[in-house]
Amino acid sequence: MINLTERSNKTEILDEDALPFEDVKICMKELNSINTLLGGHKITLDGVGNFYDDDQSKFTVCEIGCGGGDNLKAISKKFVQTTFIGIDLKDSCIDFAKHQYKELNAEWIASDYGKVTFTRKPEIIFSSLFCHHFNSEQLVSMLSWMKENSQKGFFINDLQRNPLAYYLIKGLTSLFSKSYMVKNDGPISVARGFKKKDWEILFSNAGINNYTIKWKWAFRYLVVCKND
Repeated sequence: MINLTERSNKTEILDEDALPFEDVKICMKELNSINTLLGGHKITLDGVGNFYDDDQSKFTVCEIGCGGGDNLKAISKKFVQTTFIGIDLKDSCIDFAKHQYKELNAEWIASDYGKVTFTRKPEIIFSSLFCHHFNSEQLVSMLSWMKENSQKGFFINDLQRNPLAYYLIKGLTSLFSKSYMVKNDGPISVARGFKKKDWEILFSNAGINNYTIKWKWAFRYLVVCKND
């Protein structure tokens, strides 16, 4: 049995530079399927629902580490008047998102999120399956940035560090995935995931008190912070 007492420091293939676009494309499509089938998109919608409960509400939502943009597409199906900002460090991810979701009212930005300056702050900032790529010091800075740059607040949708989740994703990806990145990175992502206490420590170190942490199926946490 793998020991997941502490977060793993292994790096994922997706974090490497100069990945072939076709390989990234396959990975992004499979992540969309995983988010759809295992409830990731539903959790993202629950996150938005903590701030808006009217499907006709007009607001801007920004995702940092947006990958291929599938979360923003999922939000658009329910909140039909939403404006989107997708930020990702990788040009290949942004190129994929632009091509895949041309119909979205979205601004796509290829950049380190921390270097982005908003003309008008989005009402909501969120991340999904993004935080586990960072160490604790980086995450404390990220939490502060998300709070400072959002009008209403932010939320996080990320993985629970759990042995059962580790072996389930390892088995599922080995059987069904056609992406070497997904097969390699899936289990590592879980090993780099979080326990509730991790989030409590991170928020304490960031000096943020007004947040909630909820466990969600399948083996994820939805962390919501509303600005004062």
